[in-house]
Amino acid sequence: MSVSLVVIRLELADQSLMPQGFQYCADEEMSEDDMREKALGSAKTALGGKTELEKAAILHQHIGSRAMSDMVIETLTSSPDAPDEKETDQSTDDGDSSMKEQTDGAPAPDSPSKQLPDQISFYSGNPSVEIVHGIMHLYKTNKMTSLTEDVRRSAMLCVLTVPTTMTSHDLMKFVAPFNDVMEHMKIIRDSTPNQYMVLIKFSTQADADSFYTACNGRQFNSIEDAVCQLVYVERAEVIKSEEGASLPVMDLTELPKCTVCLERMDESVNGVLTTLCNHSFHSQCLQRWEDASCPVCRYCQTPEPVEENKCFECGVQENLWICLICGHIGCGRYVSRHAYKHFEETQHTYAMQLTNHRVWDYAGDNYVHRLVASKTDGKMVQYECEGDSCQDEKIDALQLEYSYLLTSQLESQRIYWENKIVHLEKETAEEINNMKAKFKETIEKCDNLELRLNELTKEKQSMEKKCTQLTSKVTKLGQELREEQEMNRCLRANQVQLQTQLQDEERRGQETTSQKEVQIAELQEQLRDIMFYLETQQQINQMPADARQEIQEGQINIASAPAPPQPGPSAAGSGKPGGRKGRAKRGK
Repeated sequence: MSVSLVVIRLELADQSLMPQGFQYCADEEMSEDDMREKALGSAKTALGGKTELEKAAILHQHIGSRAMSDMVIETLTSSPDAPDEKETDQSTDDGDSSMKEQTDGAPAPDSPSKQLPDQISFYSGNPSVEIVHGIMHLYKTNKMTSLTEDVRRSAMLCVLTVPTTMTSHDLMKFVAPFNDVMEHMKIIRDSTPNQYMVLIKFSTQADADSFYTACNGRQFNSIEDAVCQLVYVERAEVIKSEEGASLPVMDLTELPKCTVCLERMDESVNGVLTTLCNHSFHSQCLQRWEDASCPVCRYCQTPEPVEENKCFECGVQENLWICLICGHIGCGRYVSRHAYKHFEETQHTYAMQLTNHRVWDYAGDNYVHRLVASKTDGKMVQYECEGDSCQDEKIDALQLEYSYLLTSQLESQRIYWENKIVHLEKETAEEINNMKAKFKETIEKCDNLELRLNELTKEKQSMEKKCTQLTSKVTKLGQELREEQEMNRCLRANQVQLQTQLQDEERRGQETTSQKEVQIAELQEQLRDIMFYLETQQQINQMPADARQEIQEGQINIASAPAPPQPGPSAAGSGKPGGRKGRAKRGK
């Protein structure tokens, strides 16, 4: 008989306490450091050189959806802890000697209170029960051994599942024949419901082999079907979560849990079956399931049906049910529920599954294929008849049942269709009344819309007239604007011409003004000469005759300054002295 070894790893939370006496290694030569290095070798490689955030991400990825929970570890020993007689005698001897030394070396104390110690140690609660917070991992090694081989296995065994109906007292009774060879027993209760795990440490490997041979596969009691499933424990270790306890371990495979019974799956202990959808279960659990679908994802494990069999509504070819009344094929309630919808529409009660030919009663919500009532408890059980003696009775019973079934179904169909006709008549009458009411509302709406249309037509005509008037006004204003623009252009052209003429006139006026000023200056000079002549003649006339005679005979010589060669002024200047001379001569 081949057996496998497992490794139990207790992953503790960062703040959880370390359980006492939990660690164990079958190889006694391996030190604690070597054991820790073997357990955390791959974890150190995976977490080496990583930052804190990267380490947290890696640990969270490997933990997955598993959540840490409280675990209760109860330690039971074959006999209560008591000090040995030799140690007791030695301690009493030491106490006596110390008392003698005290009595010999010093006087007796004054009062008995001085003999009491300063501190007294004590504890509360059950010392054999520890509560830790973490996750329990169960790994399977790749080594397979036989009980007949003389090789090193382990002196510790693990009972994978023990029903919670068994108390600690019942468990002690179960292992009572081996109490003398057991060192201790640890009961581990985690969040898994209705079961717990037990670790049993024996004195030697031979004792463990004897217990394995005697108790493996044995029922715990005659009432329940649960059996004792044992595995050898190569080592039991306790590792903190931050150190990488959830990371994969080299040469070890973590055992999953069966979804049906929630127990660990090990093919060396019991058969493990993997379905087409890649879900694994115990073969016994899957046998008790009694369904062609997967317990986890409800995937149908039977072969696919032929192409002719498909749902009349959606065309799928899996989980098909055929109506036994009309032959309608529809998909099951876990696909699109077309078979059940057909029952709701037609009230055809019975449908048969095409894969296993089981008949379902939608009215009674149970299977009715070859079922009869039990005479003992009245429950529905599967009817099985063997031999040729009951074939005729079976055929008659089937014919009678089929006739009754057909009659009841036809009657139910008649009632169903009559009720459906009445229901349709009521719905039709209601729809007619609704249509009449809607027709009246529609006629009223049409009348209102016609009145509204006439009003809008009148408004449109008035708006068109206004638009025509405004268009003519806009045309007239545009023509006036063009005329004003043309006039403005002409005025701008005249303005430019008049500005040119004004500049010419201003230039001519300036020239005329300058000429007039020259003429005025000459006339003023001539007027001054004339006035000078008149004044001189008047003064001469007033003078005596002698003076006048002398002035007449006298001569005045005036030196003329050289004049610039200007024709106008020179002629005028040369004319002035001559004129004056002439006037003088005329005066004489």
